[in-house]
Amino acid sequence: MTQENQAGGRRTSVDEIFDDLYDDITSMRLRPGDRISEADIAAKFGVSRQPVRDAFSRLENLNLLLIRPQRATEVKRFSSREIEKSRFVRAAVEAEVFRRAARLCDDGGAALLEKCLADQRKVIAERDYEAFGALDYAFHKLLCEIGKVDFAFDVIRAEKAKVDRLCMLGLAKEDRMPQLLDDHSAIVAAVTGGDEEKAVEAGMIHLSRLDATIERISTINANYFETETE
Repeated sequence: MTQENQAGGRRTSVDEIFDDLYDDITSMRLRPGDRISEADIAAKFGVSRQPVRDAFSRLENLNLLLIRPQRATEVKRFSSREIEKSRFVRAAVEAEVFRRAARLCDDGGAALLEKCLADQRKVIAERDYEAFGALDYAFHKLLCEIGKVDFAFDVIRAEKAKVDRLCMLGLAKEDRMPQLLDDHSAIVAAVTGGDEEKAVEAGMIHLSRLDATIERISTINANYFETETE
């Protein structure tokens, strides 16, 4: 997912470096624990080290990089505690989003939701994991817009970014896209039907899908997770 320039103006070398590394990290081309070098990135983009440091700092603020003085910069490993906190916050916010979307959804909103589902079916047929991830963002953003709480997506996006890498592992290794599409379809049915409680119920089931993925990955790839002493 490309991040917009926070100033809303011309894109800078910092933006380009940030976007490139963000995509590599969240798509798991760079894995937890992988080391990255300021010098190598600067050479790749033909810039000095300062914009690289600025991009690294932005990624550190998203909890995606671990920067330590006099030590190599690493792609941040997963933190079980941070995942728990992130998912708690997201569930609380999205529950209210689902309720409001079900309360306020009109014919126009319903048409947009159906279009979003159709797009998801298309990329599933093409087995395009990354495209499905982008459409998942669009789906949850649309629900916020329908519920007239656009600002809620800022919170959802921030919390979602913290677990996107796990989601990508889940999609690529377990081929969960059809199941997630079924979840989205259930949410849409409840929202367009005006049933607030069913929308929340379907939404919470959807958010819980990551539980099995986290347990499986923490067992198979324990090195992707921080140890208790880190």
